Amino acid sequence: MEIDQLIEIVSKGGKVRTGVNVYNKRGALLLGKDVLVDNENPLIAIKEHGVYDLEIDPETKGGVWDQTDQAVPLKPDEEIQFFDEQPLEIDDVEIRIRYIEEIRKEAENKYRNAKASIKKAIFQMKENGGRLDVELVEDTVSDIFNFLQQENTGFSCLTKDIFSYDDYLYSHSVNVCTVGTAILNYFNDHFSKIVNNYFSSLSLGEIATDDIGDGKFYINYQPSELRDMSMGFFLHDVGKVMIPDGILNKEGPLEPHEFEIVKTHSYEKGRYVLKKSGIKNAIVENIMVNHHGALFKGEQRCYPTEMLPIEVPPYVKIAKLADIYDAMTSKRCYKDAFNPINVVTSIFRTYAKKDPFLKIVLHSFVKVIGIYPPGSILVLRNGQMGFVLLSEGPIIIPFTDTDGEPLSNKPDPIDLGRVDIELSPEIQVDKRRPLMAPTEVFDLLPSYIRVLLQFEA
Repeated sequence: MEIDQLIEIVSKGGKVRTGVNVYNKRGALLLGKDVLVDNENPLIAIKEHGVYDLEIDPETKGGVWDQTDQAVPLKPDEEIQFFDEQPLEIDDVEIRIRYIEEIRKEAENKYRNAKASIKKAIFQMKENGGRLDVELVEDTVSDIFNFLQQENTGFSCLTKDIFSYDDYLYSHSVNVCTVGTAILNYFNDHFSKIVNNYFSSLSLGEIATDDIGDGKFYINYQPSELRDMSMGFFLHDVGKVMIPDGILNKEGPLEPHEFEIVKTHSYEKGRYVLKKSGIKNAIVENIMVNHHGALFKGEQRCYPTEMLPIEVPPYVKIAKLADIYDAMTSKRCYKDAFNPINVVTSIFRTYAKKDPFLKIVLHSFVKVIGIYPPGSILVLRNGQMGFVLLSEGPIIIPFTDTDGEPLSNKPDPIDLGRVDIELSPEIQVDKRRPLMAPTEVFDLLPSYIRVLLQFEA
């Protein structure tokens, strides 16, 4: 069906489920086959990606329903073809690599613009006594937010080599905003589905059906709230601008009185900036004040202490995880960056099994961070190098042999998530070896990857 027709049906209260995965021309997944669309925004976003017709497959529970839940007749369209997610054939590999490069370029451009914006905003804040250019910040966050609505893991294609510890605060603000927003998007969808599935399992006598309209049981956070949370992620550490540089960038451990000064960046300095800038937003303030709060009883070095772990909202928990992840994986003047694989493992071990709700947040964190960004290079235990096509798995394409020499053939992709560890322990990621950017192993890359990534010797 034409997407304009579907948009019109859904805007009037109808629903659509495709029954097939919807991809753009670059092979990026736009809409899952099982998703029931009951508002026009996802369809408008799909149209903006250049998709003007959608296949609806009734045999896989696809269909279109009007506002009275009556099925809308479908007309077959044999000319529409779709990129199938599994398995990846070699032509699909080339589509995936080209897609990774296009998204990487777009993400890098948006990243640099965002970092320049926060740098400008902070400079102005210093000049006028703590007042931010709110319009500049809102525009910057909106650009990041809109990009992540379309490409939720787009920024994962960037490697840490474009970050510099000389401007850590600027990079950190953008990193936490992008990572946090991506996790938030996943959590919002995932948690809403958990609640809706629970409601669906109940009998009509067990739920107050009068409170449930048109099958829309539960949506955790609305779009306006999500934007406010992204704003909070972006500004979470802005109070550090008012902490003396000698303390903020001190090499070695802080003295107790110095740590007390640093702690004020959230609940004191941060609040001051919000008030000075005329930002009256409870969500933003909650993130700024509590992103170092305890997520479980007994967690150490957390502040402030007024809020119990169970009282910390999910979006603040997400802010804390994103803050910890970026701080540990970024290079600073007083420390080297930690391996992202080890960081994710450390965070998971710290917060897993603390409480069921935190487990859902942590699950979203692990799923989104992926630890193996598309476009990065990893090393297997047998010595082979692989180009990451998809974080999930991860799915890689090996390009060297076990001696590190370039392969002469085009091997099929390998889903490391499906490899039997006991039977093939050598075909696993060597977690002792850091991830690399393709530029670091340029001479080893096969021509079909090199050309698609548009590298120059």
